[in-house]
Amino acid sequence: MSTLEAWDYAILAVVLIISIGIGVYYRYVDNKQSNTTAFFLADRSMGVTPVAFSLMASFMSAVTILGVSMEIYQYGTMFVIINISYVLSTPVAAYLILPVFYRLKTASVYEYLELRFGYATRLVASVTFSLQMILYMGIVVYAPALALEAVTGLNQIFSVLIVGIVCTIYATMGGMKAVLITDIYQSILMFVSVFSVIIYTGIKAGSFDVVWKAAQESGRIDFTNFSVDPTTRHSWFTQVLGGSATYLSLYGVNQAQVQRLLAVRNLRSARSALWWCLPILCLLSLSTCFSGLCIYWYYRNCDPLLAGRVSSRDQIMPLFVVDTMGSYTGLAGLFVSGIFCASLSTISTAISSLAAVTLEDYLKPLMRSCRKRTLTDHQTMWYSKLLSAFFGALCIGMAFLAGSIGGLLQAALSIFGIIGGPLLGLFTLGMYVTSANQKGAIGGLLLSLAVSFWIGFGQPKPPIPSLEMSIAGCPADRSYAADIFLLQTDTAHFRESPEPEPESSYFYLYRISYMWYAPIGFVISLFGGWLLSYCMAAFKWDNNRRIYHDADCTLIKHDLFVPPIAKHLQRRQMPRLVVTSTTSSGSGSGSNRSSYSHKESKSEKSHTQI
Repeated sequence: MSTLEAWDYAILAVVLIISIGIGVYYRYVDNKQSNTTAFFLADRSMGVTPVAFSLMASFMSAVTILGVSMEIYQYGTMFVIINISYVLSTPVAAYLILPVFYRLKTASVYEYLELRFGYATRLVASVTFSLQMILYMGIVVYAPALALEAVTGLNQIFSVLIVGIVCTIYATMGGMKAVLITDIYQSILMFVSVFSVIIYTGIKAGSFDVVWKAAQESGRIDFTNFSVDPTTRHSWFTQVLGGSATYLSLYGVNQAQVQRLLAVRNLRSARSALWWCLPILCLLSLSTCFSGLCIYWYYRNCDPLLAGRVSSRDQIMPLFVVDTMGSYTGLAGLFVSGIFCASLSTISTAISSLAAVTLEDYLKPLMRSCRKRTLTDHQTMWYSKLLSAFFGALCIGMAFLAGSIGGLLQAALSIFGIIGGPLLGLFTLGMYVTSANQKGAIGGLLLSLAVSFWIGFGQPKPPIPSLEMSIAGCPADRSYAADIFLLQTDTAHFRESPEPEPESSYFYLYRISYMWYAPIGFVISLFGGWLLSYCMAAFKWDNNRRIYHDADCTLIKHDLFVPPIAKHLQRRQMPRLVVTSTTSSGSGSGSNRSSYSHKESKSEKSHTQI
């Protein structure tokens, strides 16, 4: 196992110091944090570029970079099709969902659910989001720390503490402005890490055609799986439909991402940021996928896992960097810095969004309910910083906890699909269905979460078949001889063991592709909530009065709905002017006289009374 050298640690130290320095700058030099709007939404003054980079950086975590490259390395290129879903889903988020949140001008997206349904719905949804982020941020810190320790010797405890402490410092001191600015240069380092793998392989192989040909010969180039079978792990349908549901659950209704979109000056800028994020996100996604093919080319004849050099294929990317760039001063440190930055950007996002949700959804309503008063700007700022520090510490604790719950790691990586789909269905129900009510919405959400967790965490699940790997080219020296001997012994033993059970013998729902978790949750939450709302209204157990301005339920709050429906509701409630023309003659001259009459519907009459 190779270790990092002094120059590598120096580069890592500089990267971390710059992150902290940005937080200090926005705390003491550009000190405009007088209220939560400035702290959580950067005073709505940020430009399009930092927000666009931040949207990408918070989505592409270190787990994503290490995991996507190994997905391509081990299973092939069908995963790449998910980028099409990003293109298809961006206009939906930009022109249908985002305008609804932008009208609210609030730090928490879950305030919309209170306006639409009631506080109970807001509380259930925000608690669900909080649990999702708390669990996930521990994995985001722990997984790369484990991989780096196994390959480079970088102490796992050191990695966890550094990421947690640095994130907490600049997110707490500098607020959203510091988070957004650090995400720009952290994004650049993420690109540097991935492109360093690609460029080195291109030079080593002589051309990328050689890399592509090796991947083709091994069956890794495949874009033609159009299977509609839900148990197919990756196909056009899983990647486009499942990817769209996951993307919208993140970029449409997720607190962490919407909070960034609300940090710009106006709705037009927010849409621009979302559109500019698209090519940046696709570029990093595609380059990360191609880096998996590059790594396969290098290890095509000696798979590190089969050779006993690593314990998990998630460790192969750092191993590749050490094997190929370890002799070049500072390059390994630059790559490690990029992995750290991927973790930093995601964790800072989690800290900021969790602090905002806790303050807006729990603390402020609690103060109004118990003490019958609201918090002052000074108090809200104090609580905001305290909550940021608390969630930073919690992130470190969850990372260490993740290390002791090995069986939970793989399940936690699917948490965005399992929880994001039901939440997307809940918001969609509120924005599209005027007849939906609170009890129906909560019932649909809980039903969807129950089914999603059952499908996602149910056991046993069939093993995932891997593409062919080889150790034919492994050198038989003393570093690998024992491992190869043990592997051959294990292989001989395996051949004597019974054949594994066929996939069809597993329970059908447990065989469904993980890419369907979000669409299934979305459909159950939306249509289940719709049906339950109808039943609640039919039995007079609940109603949808919260969407109306008046007690007679005639004037709808159209701002609670997506723009097409909102415009339709507006037109339906506008006074209609009816013009009737009559022709009369008199005194030898004809004159046309028009008489005007106003025709008002019931809703307009009510509007006049109000």
